[in-house]
Amino acid sequence: MPCSIARPDQGIAAALRQRIDTKTKPVGALGRLESLALQIGLVQQSLNPVLRQPQMLVFAGDHGAARAGVSAYPQDVTWQMVENFLAGGAAINVFSRQMGMGLRVVDAGVAHDFGVRPGLIGAKIAPGTANYLEAPAMSASQRDASVARGRQIAHELAANGCNVVGFGEMGIGNTASASLLTHCLAGADLDTVIGRGTGLDDAGLARKRALLARAVARGGRCSDPLAALAEYGGFEIAMMAGAMLGGAEKGLLLLIDGFIVTSALLVAHALEPAILDYCIFAHRSQEPGHGLQLVHLGAEPLVELDLRLGEGTGAVLVYPLVQAAVNFLNEMASFESAGVAGRP
Repeated sequence: MPCSIARPDQGIAAALRQRIDTKTKPVGALGRLESLALQIGLVQQSLNPVLRQPQMLVFAGDHGAARAGVSAYPQDVTWQMVENFLAGGAAINVFSRQMGMGLRVVDAGVAHDFGVRPGLIGAKIAPGTANYLEAPAMSASQRDASVARGRQIAHELAANGCNVVGFGEMGIGNTASASLLTHCLAGADLDTVIGRGTGLDDAGLARKRALLARAVARGGRCSDPLAALAEYGGFEIAMMAGAMLGGAEKGLLLLIDGFIVTSALLVAHALEPAILDYCIFAHRSQEPGHGLQLVHLGAEPLVELDLRLGEGTGAVLVYPLVQAAVNFLNEMASFESAGVAGRP
């Protein structure tokens, strides 16, 4: 799966820093917004960056291991929540409307037939993955098809004028899959990256830990990202990884949500480390493995709101901060233009 992500040219960096530092404020007074403005200007190679057609993508897929008890919820909740997304009633719908972001749901592999629906991208690889307790979650050809389809979706967004995309997910059992991928790709001990997911009690958490240990005993701790993805991933995670790669290829800003979305980024990063230049890390999830993922990637999220919902809610909630970074860069007066005396 050939993919080439270019690091943003640093030639414009000095001019961007000069533009940021000479606004009517003390140097550094806007804190993280200043580094965010610099990042966005570098990605767009512009002193006057613009955000166009911001889009949220929620990737949905079912997991064969869900029926073994790795989640507190039954598998049918995946397709029921997709219906909720399509009806406009979920948290991600509420926040996307508030922020003026488009929202589309990607059926990467839900065990349900939705038909052709407004707001739905039909990209089903299969009606759910295999049970990784017994066999690899997906074949190499399914994995490659998932990644390629995600990349295509991102390329189509770029062709239609979008230059900022947020990532969300839905799939009962996908925190377990994310834990396994994090164990494989971030050098983290398995027990430290297994959380309560959708709300497991102590007995459920113990069962989840035992099941995932069984999975690793069968499939091993794969250090190769594509091998790990085939062994333990979900179709929604694989397609997200592809969309992240495709988005960075086309110069899109990538708004990264929580634990499951970042597990897809672990795969994409292992394949193309330059992808990090395009990533804006939204928040730090309450899932214990998310902090370890962020440390592995050297990432510092914008906010910490104790979120653990998924759906891309953290990504959409930080979009106003992205807008603020662009707006102050473009609209705030400089000392010279405002006739204000600067620091000697």
